[in-house]
Amino acid sequence: MRTIASFKTAFLLALTVVVTSSLAATRKDLEAAMSHDGLQKTSVKGLDLAYALPGASLAAYKRIKLDPVDVEFDKAWDPTRPGSWIKLSSDEREKIRANVAKLVEDEFARELQKGGAYQIASEAAPDVLRVKVSILDLYLNAPSDSGAGRSRTYIRSAGRMTLLADLSDAASGQTLARVADHREADSIARTERANRLVNEDAAREVAGAWARILRKALDKAHAIGS
Repeated sequence: MRTIASFKTAFLLALTVVVTSSLAATRKDLEAAMSHDGLQKTSVKGLDLAYALPGASLAAYKRIKLDPVDVEFDKAWDPTRPGSWIKLSSDEREKIRANVAKLVEDEFARELQKGGAYQIASEAAPDVLRVKVSILDLYLNAPSDSGAGRSRTYIRSAGRMTLLADLSDAASGQTLARVADHREADSIARTERANRLVNEDAAREVAGAWARILRKALDKAHAIGS
């Protein structure tokens, strides 16, 4: 959507800026990006930031169209292969990006369809809610261990990422809500060897938590479980 790029710039700046005299301007930019399209600040339990169109409701939507998930790495992420000083190649980084994007999209689809109340749609229609998810500042504390060699990397947390999501009426394109949330993967109970499964489980856990918040909002609009 047209607001994604401008929001990314403002939001990432707000996340990384140290408390200086420029912070007020940064917050102003962030407010402008989030409130674009006439949205007003609201509160959603479990999310850092939420803006909604006054008077908008999710009650009309029984199907969800998930756009392909965008993923951007944290600018400070400059990984090496576990147990090595060799930097990841561009192909390796792209493979990680694509894998995270698919995991997040799959987890949203799985969680939203749980219980059969909502279906995933491929086309726009009056009863379809369009959801555009972007993952910003993805930072993996250790990329997947290839298993080669004797070196091992151990971690206490898989990493962190930030959600940006736009919800809109699929038929008209009207933006209904915009949310953002920053999460770190839960600390691992014990120091654990970094590997692909640890990273994937962490991504699924965080994406699932975000998807459940969206499903609860839909449930509330439809008075499901109330």
